[in-house]
Amino acid sequence: MSEATAAKIPVTVLTGYLGAGKTTLLNRILSENHGKKYAVIVNEFGEICIDNDLIIGADEEVFEMNNGCVCCTVRGDLVRILDGLMKRKGKFDAIILETTGLADPAPVAQTFFVDEDVQLHTRLDAVLTVADA
Repeated sequence: MSEATAAKIPVTVLTGYLGAGKTTLLNRILSENHGKKYAVIVNEFGEICIDNDLIIGADEEVFEMNNGCVCCTVRGDLVRILDGLMKRKGKFDAIILETTGLADPAPVAQTFFVDEDVQLHTRLDAVLTVADA
């Protein structure tokens, strides 16, 4: 990994169908004793937003996008939130983006390659899909 790539904030996109366990996995990550600080972006789609309330109390900052599915209608909001987070660089080690169960992760991942400002400061670390077996 180049020095320039290592300086970028890693972003993990956490995706999966409704009820698959995304928030459960996110809570597990946030509660582990790994010494890392995460900024969390939660994408809600619906009239009642509950995922933000289900995330355990932690020092991490949680940003909620609740006006549409992140894969299509709110990519501009995602870019604005990431831009705001870059102004707080140094206060967290990585970003976790939990998509709604309705989201297609491909356009979300594409944001990290096509938006110049996002590409300059962040790198897509992983797209993690949770499946309820």
